[in-house]
Amino acid sequence: MNYLQKIRVLLQEKTCEDKLFTLKGKLQEAGIELTAECIGPQKEGQAGQRAEVPEPKDVSGTLWITDSGAAAGKLSSLGLPVLAYFHEENGGEDFSGLKYAMEEPQEMDVQYFERVYRRLVGLPWEILTTERCLIRETTPEDVDAFYEIYSHPSITKYTEGLYPQVEQEKQYVREYAQKVYAFYDFGVWTVTERETGDVIGRAGFSYRAGFAQPELGFVIGVPWQRKGIAFEVCQAVLRYGKERLGFQKVNAMVCPENNASRRLCSRLGFREMETVELDGQRYLRLEKTYL
Repeated sequence: MNYLQKIRVLLQEKTCEDKLFTLKGKLQEAGIELTAECIGPQKEGQAGQRAEVPEPKDVSGTLWITDSGAAAGKLSSLGLPVLAYFHEENGGEDFSGLKYAMEEPQEMDVQYFERVYRRLVGLPWEILTTERCLIRETTPEDVDAFYEIYSHPSITKYTEGLYPQVEQEKQYVREYAQKVYAFYDFGVWTVTERETGDVIGRAGFSYRAGFAQPELGFVIGVPWQRKGIAFEVCQAVLRYGKERLGFQKVNAMVCPENNASRRLCSRLGFREMETVELDGQRYLRLEKTYL
């Protein structure tokens, strides 16, 4: 689902508009409208002054792109999502405070703009889909479902539990989005059922102190177990790790007595490497090497 509906491009250099032609076609195919207008360069001696930015109207679902530092500053001050456009004519522009940029519009794909828009307005990224599941970034609204899933003793037998208070867990999720998703562009995500939209578990990658490789983690709620969903989800997540994140090796930490997870990891191509102790608990470290 695309939340991004429009892209408005504000240019100092009208000649740069030609470079948007290919991008405009890609966006149109995805149902996203792109409009570009020239706001003109700042006059000599007016560095630091605000650009004459058109009054924003109907800003819902809109991402702004500009090659003007002054325009970017004004748009940002209005709380609007802005992406910087770098080219050979605007090397001296100040885009401090912006988190995202582009250089060659014709080489950009639609997903990049959708993800930038979502990140800037606080919407979760959709990571991937499988036959039965959608995997996306976690939101505070998922937390109530997590407590239902983790209430089953078989889940917490081998998996660290949630915070005692719901609001503590929701605050953790908010901070996780800012510190992990926004920094790494990956993490442990929410697994939902495509047919119903129900939250059914979690899966993804994390880094554990003392280990160089990322670690696969997963939890699928009891009502959805024994249906092949864990294998389906983890297989897709591992493929994403290789193809999109460039991972070469991935760890998994499994309690020795957790035979179900050991069997699943074996099916996924993990090999048991060694026994390690983490926070007083023994784990088997398993490793998957991508060929």
